[in-house]
Amino acid sequence: MEGNKDEAIKCLSIAQKYRDAGNFPSARKFCQKSINLFSTPEAAKLLGSIEAAEASGSSSSSAGSGPSTSNGNAQASSSSTETHPSASGAKHRTTGSANGTAGGMGGEKREFTAEQLNVVKRVKACKVTEYYEILSVKKDCEEAEIKKAYRKLALALHPDKNGAPGADEAFKMVSKAFQVLSDSQKRAIYDQSGSDPESRSGGMSPRGPGFSASPFGGEGEMSPEDLFNMFFGGGGMTMNGGFGGSPFGGGPVFTASFGPGGFRTTRMRTNMGGAQAQQQGGGAQGRSLFMQLLPLILLIAFSFLSAIPDILSTSIPDPRYSFSPSTRFNTERQTSGLGIKYHVNEHEFKNHRQIAADIAGGAHRRGSALSRFEGQVEQVYTSTLYSDCQRAVERRQRKRDAEIGFFGVGTDWEKVKAIEGEKIDSCEELKRLGVIKS
Repeated sequence: MEGNKDEAIKCLSIAQKYRDAGNFPSARKFCQKSINLFSTPEAAKLLGSIEAAEASGSSSSSAGSGPSTSNGNAQASSSSTETHPSASGAKHRTTGSANGTAGGMGGEKREFTAEQLNVVKRVKACKVTEYYEILSVKKDCEEAEIKKAYRKLALALHPDKNGAPGADEAFKMVSKAFQVLSDSQKRAIYDQSGSDPESRSGGMSPRGPGFSASPFGGEGEMSPEDLFNMFFGGGGMTMNGGFGGSPFGGGPVFTASFGPGGFRTTRMRTNMGGAQAQQQGGGAQGRSLFMQLLPLILLIAFSFLSAIPDILSTSIPDPRYSFSPSTRFNTERQTSGLGIKYHVNEHEFKNHRQIAADIAGGAHRRGSALSRFEGQVEQVYTSTLYSDCQRAVERRQRKRDAEIGFFGVGTDWEKVKAIEGEKIDSCEELKRLGVIKS
């Protein structure tokens, strides 16, 4: 598929790095994966060189072993497979190779059951982008079913519990499938395209087709181990009465890095109780909420600070007025600027301390309370007239366009001219006051 080309190229790059480091089994595995995703001539050529290098290495080692070959074979056969009967089936103890492909990083022995091996094989039989098949869920399943499937497979495939060959990679595939399907946006993109939504959006990390080394890095997804710890409460859960710290014990914690840095690394993890983890999560959530509300808090604070002078000042509010006479507004006045008539309540107007002082002075002083008040009256009056004028002009224009019709066919132009010549009272009043030009 063309959509898998980017992942195939990245797998090929990883295979070249393993080939250069002398890790031929890992190099062959990633090269084969690249061919399965998107076959290229470079991948086929690299696979041939890897197989040739493996063949030459095996022939030189057999020639140099000498008489001790039979001894080595007997020792290898005795240690490679030991069968121990148990209730769940036969456990196979597998020795790790020097490259760490069958065992751990240092070649440690890792146990597994036949059932665990079957789970690994089933997951690895799926393509890397067949997320529904990897989790064994239907395409129309609910989020709860996805979580349930991930919980079951993650516990079965965790490398600290499952030592079967390929368990590491199967664990990563399950983690990747869960991260895509549990995110509604990524799941919608995947349902439409059928390929990795991160790859299609161009947001894939250059580290490789898997997971970034940083659990919460901006350029990749969460690592499989960090996802596992987060999903199961960050540790503190016990299983079978014999484990603590992490779900499989308090020792080294597996951290996946599906890129040039290797398959995985180990680190010591400090046990953290569930209550402490919840406390830390609650604190982070509280800080995030505070940061979201901070702009609103600052806006309210600035509004309050700007209103303090008005609150503390002893200024008297302006008297109320109307442009139409009534029993309440029983006294007519006229502004000194534009000569606009307005009506006020005589008792309220004369008892306004500042305006009454200006009236008693007998003249309009620039900047006086009366001058400022009448300036507001003129502004309100002209603004109202201007809005009425604009609406009336638009109505006249629509009426004219309706009369002309389509391309002016059959138009009564005399009627159009009469519409254009209609007078608009509000516009005429504005012209009289000198607010707009004729």
